[in-house]
Amino acid sequence: VVWGEPGTNGQHAFYQLIHQGTTAIPTDFIGFMHPAADLRRGHDASQHDLLVANMFAQAEALAFGKSSDEPHRSFPGNRPSTVIMAEALTPNVLGQLIAFYEHKVFTQGTVWGINSFDQWGVELGKVLATAIATEIVADDADLAHDASTNALIKRYREARRG
Repeated sequence: VVWGEPGTNGQHAFYQLIHQGTTAIPTDFIGFMHPAADLRRGHDASQHDLLVANMFAQAEALAFGKSSDEPHRSFPGNRPSTVIMAEALTPNVLGQLIAFYEHKVFTQGTVWGINSFDQWGVELGKVLATAIATEIVADDADLAHDASTNALIKRYREARRG
C-alpha cells in the first residue's frame, strides 16, 4: 500500500502505528535538499530545515527506537525505513518517483502472483455503488443487500428526509 502525508502532518495521524504497531510497516521518507519555495528572495529556510530534521529524526527513531521503564513510552526500533533525498522537486524527479512506485507495485504483484493493475474489487465497489445510489433516492426501493448495508441505506434515507 502506498500512502502518506506531507511533512509533519502524519505525526499525529499514523506515525504511532508505524512506531508501535504490531506489524512492521516499511516506510519511505521522501525529501528534497532545496524546497519548492524560492529561498533566495528572503523566504525563511528554517521551516524547510525543520521538516528535513524531522524526517531524519523519524527515520532514526524507527531504526533504533527507545527503551523506557514506562511501556507506553517504549519503541522497539528495528522498523524498516528508507530516506529518499533529491536535490529538488522537478518534473523529472517527480516522474522518476512515479516510475519507481509503479515498478515497485508491479514487482510486488509479480512476486505475490497477482496482477497489481487488475482492480476487480474496485470494479465491484463501483457496480454496487451505482445500485445503492439509485436505492438511496428511491425511498420505496426494495433492498437486497446484506443486513448491515440495508440498515445503513435505511438510516441514510431517514436522515435525508430530515
